[in-house]
Amino acid sequence: MGIVKISDQMHENLRVAGTALSRSINAQAEHWMRVGMLTEMHPELDHREICQLLVRAEMAGGLDIAMAVDGLPAKPRAVANGKH
Repeated sequence: MGIVKISDQMHENLRVAGTALSRSINAQAEHWMRVGMLTEMHPELDHREICQLLVRAEMAGGLDIAMAVDGLPAKPRAVANGKH
């Protein structure tokens, strides 16, 4: 574990969001970092899909960057009429 320096404004944002979502400041920061990491790694996924990935990862023992890269299930492909 290490120390990460953040701005006072980001700390306040974390405090407000954490309180609203019943998370500690550290838990809120970790959540935002995990969502941000996965968003950068998989820009084709929307927020709902990122959250589903986090739930599946938690059920499998926690988020591992190798799982985040290799363990994503294939996204359904659209067919010619635009439906999945």
